[in-house]
Amino acid sequence: MTTVVRPLQPSDRAAWEPLWTAYQRFYEVAIPPETVDLTWGRFHDGAEPMHALGAFDEDDRLVGIVHAIFHRSTWLPQWTCYLQDLYVDDSQRGRGTGALLIEAVADLARANGAGRLYWMTHETNATARRLYDQIAERSGFVQYRKAL
Repeated sequence: MTTVVRPLQPSDRAAWEPLWTAYQRFYEVAIPPETVDLTWGRFHDGAEPMHALGAFDEDDRLVGIVHAIFHRSTWLPQWTCYLQDLYVDDSQRGRGTGALLIEAVADLARANGAGRLYWMTHETNATARRLYDQIAERSGFVQYRKAL
């Protein structure tokens, strides 16, 4: 099986949306349509530090997505890359698609001079954590949120 990872194009939106919706369902959230539209536009605006990549199977079917955001850090002189969202279609799980998407973001981060790539997952996401434990190190930090 050959999987190709590439930046998503505006014409990929119809294929992206079902995966994005499934990701939201997995995390039990519902992002308003106007925010989805805004986010999709940001992915394709060269002035925005946001990127969307997709994994395409041998039939050119989108089977996984990943979103990354570049930002500055007080800890590093280089950019930092935050892998915000990663979702792989159920039919592709266990085939290395998630690892390919993460490595594609790592390549993007290196190409853009980032000094660090990081991401989070929910503590109950055991499937994803098995992969992450194999390819990266846990930082030990605990995330807190305050609604504004």
